[in-house]
Amino acid sequence: MVTYPADNRLRARNDMAWAIAVGGIGIVLFASLLLFAWHFASTLFLLFAGMLLGVGLNAMTTLLGRLVNLPHALRLAIVCLALAGVLSGIVFLGGTTIAQQATVLSDTIKSQLGGVKKFLEEHGVDTSYLDFTNAAGAAAPAGSAATTTAPVATPSHNLPSAGALASSGGAIVSQTLKVLLGTVSVVGNFFIVMFLGLAFAAQPSVYRTGLLFLAPAKYRGEATVIVDRIGETLERWLIAQMITMAAVFLVTWIGLAVIGIPSSFILGIQAGLLAFIPTVGAILGGLIVVLASLATGWIAALSAFVLFLGVHALESYVLTPIIQRQALDIPPATLFAFQILLGVVFGIWGLALALPLMAIAKVMIDHFKAEDGAAAQAA
Repeated sequence: MVTYPADNRLRARNDMAWAIAVGGIGIVLFASLLLFAWHFASTLFLLFAGMLLGVGLNAMTTLLGRLVNLPHALRLAIVCLALAGVLSGIVFLGGTTIAQQATVLSDTIKSQLGGVKKFLEEHGVDTSYLDFTNAAGAAAPAGSAATTTAPVATPSHNLPSAGALASSGGAIVSQTLKVLLGTVSVVGNFFIVMFLGLAFAAQPSVYRTGLLFLAPAKYRGEATVIVDRIGETLERWLIAQMITMAAVFLVTWIGLAVIGIPSSFILGIQAGLLAFIPTVGAILGGLIVVLASLATGWIAALSAFVLFLGVHALESYVLTPIIQRQALDIPPATLFAFQILLGVVFGIWGLALALPLMAIAKVMIDHFKAEDGAAAQAA
């Protein structure tokens, strides 16, 4: 059969039109995906946090399986009961201490921030961004001055009007609803993460199979390798991170108690929790420790600063290289830049989950680089 040039041109035009249509649909779908992720970022981060909890529970269940030969469900129940027991012990045995130290720490931090603000003002530094004064309290002197010049009004014993009562009642109801909704949101998010984590940890193979089913059959083998590597990387990192957080908590608590810093227990807790966020968390934890120590004296503050440097060195040069050498290998500057970017764009969720997200991206990049290298060698 003879193919004429007109048929070739028509086929080329059809192919070009089809390529343009597919490209346009791909661009629209990608833009829609980005828009969806932007608007529902908090929900996506919440789901990702639940998945991370499931990965952590599954990792601890696997570790327990190396010690005892029990079914997966029973091992998961033991892990959950052990974690619940530890948290309950902290709350019931140290709940009063935590509450008292939290109150003292809050007052101390506010007092020290006021001292820092006053010191900067005395040296000619603008501290308007550190203005923690109460607007109502600041307005009180002006109001009292005005009342000294104004004639004294005759006390009125009339009842407030219906409009005033309605306005006050509406303000009270509005504030109450805000508090209730905020509490429900926090508690709801906590239970959502807990439920998702338990669901993922209870049947990890089911969700793994479902995730792989979404991949095209042609690339399912490659997707299996990537998913398994991501799961192993996150498991190793979470176990190492929990060990690091526990070590930072114990060293900070004991060190501050030896120095004689009040609220040492709550300061140790916040240092351990902030250790989950690399670099930024250590800086924030050290700043809080130093500010809280200033109330005890400069010697105590200097000792607390030396302790912070020691804890940071322990975390960066001992625990991380030994415990996490097989988990992650991300340059610090790259990680810090990615943390700042996600923190600015998505807030606390982006800052806290920047490292596991970057770990996932690194696993995928390493996989495709290895494939490209193998293809280049084969060619």
